[in-house]
Amino acid sequence: MNSTSRPDGFRDAFIKNFIAVFLCVAINTINGSFIYIYFRSEVFKKDPRYVLYIHLVINDIIMLTGSVLLQVITYLAVGGINVALCCTILVVMVTTNKNSPVNLACMAVERYIAVCRPLHHPQLCTVGRTYCLIGLIWGASFIDAFADIIIIFVTRPLSFFSVSMMCFADAIFSVRQHKDKTSVVQVVLVSMVFLTLVITYLKVLFAARKASGDDQVSARKARNTILLHGVQLLICMLSYASPILTMHLIRSFPTNFRNILFPCFLLTNVLPRLLSPLIYGVRDQKFSSQLRLLFSCRSSGPGEGERLKPTAGERVRPMKGKRETQTVGERGSSKKMNKQTGRP
Repeated sequence: MNSTSRPDGFRDAFIKNFIAVFLCVAINTINGSFIYIYFRSEVFKKDPRYVLYIHLVINDIIMLTGSVLLQVITYLAVGGINVALCCTILVVMVTTNKNSPVNLACMAVERYIAVCRPLHHPQLCTVGRTYCLIGLIWGASFIDAFADIIIIFVTRPLSFFSVSMMCFADAIFSVRQHKDKTSVVQVVLVSMVFLTLVITYLKVLFAARKASGDDQVSARKARNTILLHGVQLLICMLSYASPILTMHLIRSFPTNFRNILFPCFLLTNVLPRLLSPLIYGVRDQKFSSQLRLLFSCRSSGPGEGERLKPTAGERVRPMKGKRETQTVGERGSSKKMNKQTGRP
């Protein structure tokens, strides 16, 4: 965003970084509440669907934090940063960027198995296999990102890693091999994820038409969930469309390119990190109920949001289907009365 020789003024730079950091903190706080709800309940940890979902949330938090951090570093280091450090940050950013659409495809396949292959779902979609799948996602995405570093080693001298320059992908990964590799990977990735979503949606749609009763309701929910994954995929794809969108806007308004770059950055990199997990988390009944319970307990005082626990000197015992609280002193006095009357 600061790729020219004329940097922004202090006022403009401060406003842009303040907005970006504020949105980053706000979005990470919202997504962090979903992570807190997930780890405090064993029910979510035992469901592969929620394991994949919370991985998507964590992945988006890493990507958002890295992108905003990179923007702040770009403004602070006017002369640029070390290429080796920049490559490390870019590898993390590229890896997390590839993880999101693949994770959405895996979530769609899990819903397809749950509806169309319900008898095989407990054996195929286990928590252990889900963690292995997440490891494969990270491994494949990291190999693609690390390939850019290999290309630099092959095409540039080692002294290139000690140079300081503006840290953005088009400047570091600028040779023709990078562009060819990126184009092929993006086309293959988007095509595979898109076909996966379309095929699973159609399969679940046909299953919903054949099902009846509760099975039809479950199939309809799965169909809507996969359709929602398609919307999330379009949101994730905004980062791929960012260079094309920015280029056309700059060509149309060449004198206002600085006012174009920052809104495009917010639209394609920051806001999708909120919308993608939030749409799914709020729509899910279990997560939304736990989220309302979490905020209601925090906003209410003792006795309103949560039940008070008995003290050490109290004992709770059932009597005729009811709960009765009796202190230690009351039990002692009742024993004395029983001795005097001779009753048990």
